[in-house]
Amino acid sequence: QVHLVESGGGLVQPGGSLRLSCSASESIFSIDAMGWYRQAPGKQRDLVAGITSGGSTKYADSVKGRFTISRDNAKNTVSLQMNSLKPEDTAVYYCNTVGGPVTGWVLLGDYWGQGTQVTVSS
Repeated sequence: QVHLVESGGGLVQPGGSLRLSCSASESIFSIDAMGWYRQAPGKQRDLVAGITSGGSTKYADSVKGRFTISRDNAKNTVSLQMNSLKPEDTAVYYCNTVGGPVTGWVLLGDYWGQGTQVTVSS
């Protein structure tokens, strides 16, 4: 089971940007797909963005055009560039392994890291 550590969160004003990073304890080269999730207080944890080993991506409608997911297999990292942030983006963000589009981007990992808090507020 690969261990994942999220970082890069913080407090940002509406309209601002943040770049989140997910570092894996081992090579992600053979992992078919990775995803970023978020969970706001009192809400369920939802998939925000996913990326396959081939570079295919998926975004939740709420973040399309604002967020960009990328992966660097050489560095065992998956990043999430978040632009034009809104207060409703406030949440704890997590990464995990997921199935690709054929599976409907289903969650595969059963271990969650500590996540990284993103707060968008003026």
